[in-house]
Amino acid sequence: MASALLLVVAAVIALAAGHGAAFDPNPVQDFCVADNTSTVRVNGIPCKDPATVTPDDFFFSGVDQAGAGTASRRYGFTALPVQIPGLNTLGASHVRVDVAPGAVFPPHFHPRASETVVVLGGAVYFGFVSSYPDNKVYAKVLRKGDVFAVPQGLLHFLYNNGTEPASLYASLSSQNPGLVLLADALFGSGLPDDLLAKAFLTDVDTANKIGAKFRA
Repeated sequence: MASALLLVVAAVIALAAGHGAAFDPNPVQDFCVADNTSTVRVNGIPCKDPATVTPDDFFFSGVDQAGAGTASRRYGFTALPVQIPGLNTLGASHVRVDVAPGAVFPPHFHPRASETVVVLGGAVYFGFVSSYPDNKVYAKVLRKGDVFAVPQGLLHFLYNNGTEPASLYASLSSQNPGLVLLADALFGSGLPDDLLAKAFLTDVDTANKIGAKFRA
């Protein structure tokens, strides 16, 4: 079973890499290992001198370990682009997500990437919502070895409604897919409470109480 799951993960990575060229520019050299010490600001990260590149620039060990998280949200993740500078310009990023029993990774979207996930362990209710005016939910309960795809820019979520911790491996079709947590963006950004109250068909006091949780 472990070898079969490894093949699934490999297939997901290959799929994401193949789609990457559709969203990020194609590289113009074999590799462009990120120089995270550079102060130059470009649409991406400048390259290290190829003469200083080593195998460790393309390597990370630790995807088998749960990612760091927060006690309040009860989920954690390990973002591989941060750990693997050799992913720079390759048009893909990868992340491990861990969710405690009863916890959620809240509704969010990636403005610059599609996403494919494979469940490493546990079970989650996972899906996405189509755009207006349909607003249709496409979701399933996923278990170990299951794979699910999310189109670019669509709102998606996962909920661990089981009794065991769940972990997933996600591949995204952009080096920098972006992450917009919907509730945080709306209630934690300082938007006026009266605007939010009208948008959510509620009263200002309720909007203020919800916003206070995100602004704390």
